[in-house]
Amino acid sequence: MGFAEGMFTDPSRPHWSGEGSRPVRWSAWYPADAGRVAAADDGPASSGFRRSPRYRDAPLAAGAAPLPLVLLSHGTGGTVAGLEWLAHRLAARGFLVAGVDHHGNTAREAYRPEGFLCWWERAGDLSRLADHLLAAPRFAGRIDPARLHAAGFSLGGHAVLALLGAITEVPRFLAWAAGGPFERGPREFPDLGGRIAPLLAESAVFRESWERQSRDYRDARLRTALLMAPAPTVRAFTPESLAAIRLPVVLAVGGADREAPAAECAGWLHEVLPASRLVSLGADAGHYVFLGECTPQARRAEPDICRDAPGVDRAGVHAAMAALALDLFAEAGD
Repeated sequence: MGFAEGMFTDPSRPHWSGEGSRPVRWSAWYPADAGRVAAADDGPASSGFRRSPRYRDAPLAAGAAPLPLVLLSHGTGGTVAGLEWLAHRLAARGFLVAGVDHHGNTAREAYRPEGFLCWWERAGDLSRLADHLLAAPRFAGRIDPARLHAAGFSLGGHAVLALLGAITEVPRFLAWAAGGPFERGPREFPDLGGRIAPLLAESAVFRESWERQSRDYRDARLRTALLMAPAPTVRAFTPESLAAIRLPVVLAVGGADREAPAAECAGWLHEVLPASRLVSLGADAGHYVFLGECTPQARRAEPDICRDAPGVDRAGVHAAMAALALDLFAEAGD
């Protein structure tokens, strides 16, 4: 399996610091030419997740047919490496899979409250990544622009729905969350809601982004979408914009998910999205079953993320999810 990564900047949006343009750090997995690869880059991953064998910067496998592209979006504070389990399986079936470590909201760099509040900026990252890969010499002419798909975990599900045309109105989320468990922020910023007013007063970059929240970020190239445990922030979407999405959407969730409860998040979306399918992974599956299998060190350091309930087989869930994704993308003509 080939692997490549890089970074470019989006001059249409600023860095959260206000200094320079917004960085878009990306990773990609793809079918490689097995006869022209170097040693496998399969050592322990710094992210804490077990890494599948991959060949850094290996030549793309020879073939006449352009490859379908799947865009990935990670969860709150995470990295796209946490979804390598899906990327690797899809690349083995002839897909180019690429994701972004979203600026200010990824463990690949310093966390910033702006990155945790301005969810809609993630959709722009994914569209710019598609543009970048379509023009990159490594992949130019090898991607079919008519076969683009997206998959997102947790907050990444918000990004994917925005790409399909869902419109964000943060006051909707704040009203829904008031007085409940999601009124406070995530563990990285438990006081996140209290940061909005100061940032609006002090940061021109934040104010400009905040004013963009209700723009239409639809990318007409997308054909289907897979949402894994979509985050509570989906309650910020207007029901009208969700009802207008006619593309196939699969919503997968576990019955023991406390971070994105099925009824309030994926279940609510299923009621509003006309072409959606809701898939349960079982009563005992939790939120983090969608992340990669952890190294022993990560299991000791992050037990809440790495350990599943008795009887839940994370590797088995991953295999089932990959099969589900392949079926979904095949329905769109792949």
